[in-house]
Amino acid sequence: MSTTENTETTNGKKSNQYYLEKSPIGRAVAHLSIPMMLGMSVGTVYNVINAYFIGLLHNTSMLSAITLGLPIFTVLMAAGNVFGVGAGTFITRLVGAGTPEKGKKIAGYAFYGSLIAGLLIALISFLFIVPLVNGLGADASTHDYTKIYAMTLIGGGFVIVMNFTLEQLVRSEGASRQSMYGIFISTGLSLVLDPLLILGLDMHVMGAALAMILANAGSALYYVYFLQKKSDHLRGFMNHFRLSIVDQLEVYKIGVSELFQSAFMIVTTLLFNHYMIEYGAQVLAGAGIGLRIVQIPEFLAMGLFIGLIPFFAFNYAGSNIARFKAGFKAAAGIIGGVAVVFVGLVYLLRDPILRLFSSDPAVLEVGGYILGAMLISALFNGFTGLFLTLFQASGQGTPTMIMSITQGVLYIPTIIVLHASFGMHGVIWSMTVTELITCLLGLILFIPFSRKLNARQAEPEGLPA
Repeated sequence: MSTTENTETTNGKKSNQYYLEKSPIGRAVAHLSIPMMLGMSVGTVYNVINAYFIGLLHNTSMLSAITLGLPIFTVLMAAGNVFGVGAGTFITRLVGAGTPEKGKKIAGYAFYGSLIAGLLIALISFLFIVPLVNGLGADASTHDYTKIYAMTLIGGGFVIVMNFTLEQLVRSEGASRQSMYGIFISTGLSLVLDPLLILGLDMHVMGAALAMILANAGSALYYVYFLQKKSDHLRGFMNHFRLSIVDQLEVYKIGVSELFQSAFMIVTTLLFNHYMIEYGAQVLAGAGIGLRIVQIPEFLAMGLFIGLIPFFAFNYAGSNIARFKAGFKAAAGIIGGVAVVFVGLVYLLRDPILRLFSSDPAVLEVGGYILGAMLISALFNGFTGLFLTLFQASGQGTPTMIMSITQGVLYIPTIIVLHASFGMHGVIWSMTVTELITCLLGLILFIPFSRKLNARQAEPEGLPA
């Protein structure tokens, strides 16, 4: 089926490709990003459901165990995104270049590759389960619960890896609403399964992990159905497995950056908590409140630029550079607007907002200070993500890897030096300093990329990437 034929469905409704290729920029952004913003907002609820129902058991050791197990979920998600982001952006570039036939092979390879990766992670983790649990920070009171939670989550982790891969494949052709539906399915299942397994069947932490696995299985089944039966370009993808070495490298050169990002995210969290706890529970609690508030604009911005990945990939591959630039300007304007408005309002209303979370005067005082530093960081976070998205979508492996590694590696010496020099204040401002430098790095890397875009735009129309 040709590109032109794909822009409308048989019943006259606009297809996903129409929004990538021809629609006004505002409509494209709304179609691709608003469902992602809604989905990610619902996803934030999903992240606290387990903790809420475990909390009803009034067992601090159990609650600590599922908190200690969070890095396992991050690793599984990262493994899924290695295949999902790498294959998804590759597929979109192929569609944009008018050669979508290979997309089924890439999607099939990503699907089966994610399954194998999930099983390998489980095998290796079970062999080293005791040092793994100790490495997560479990002590005598939490060790057994953490081990049960970790083994259950890892045992079914291949489902989580597959789900994140499939979600990215669905997004690859601009099907952002279907991606959102999958998130809604997993959240709805979690709301039903958590109380049933944790409280009803008295499975406590094992039930929390099993509910997460089954919720991911529900959305994964929906994504498989959509891709196999309804997708514009990927129908029948499960019939393919083999992929040439050259194409595999094309997948991994972008996908591996996701693994580095997630690994450094874990290191960043562990370091920040390690230094913060030195200054007391009130400081750590204040930091936790600040992080939760600042997550709001970060998730909104993330939903925006993640939703636009197929837009950028499609138009870069199709050499529609003018449309690529227009999308970038629109996204940058929205991210800047959301950041400025949110930061301004929260800063003015910081005292009543903080009182929603705590009435402890010490927490409120240090929380206001920490929130101020994090709000400054929020001004730059969205632009950092947007630069990284542009590099991923256009297949720029080197700048993608540089930004992914720098964001994590830079934080380690930054927090060590600032802590040694300024104590608690240095720890609080370390994230802000790192975010500012990373954003500036993204801007520096964008300058030669912008020149490349201008050169592409000057080439004869229709020349493929």
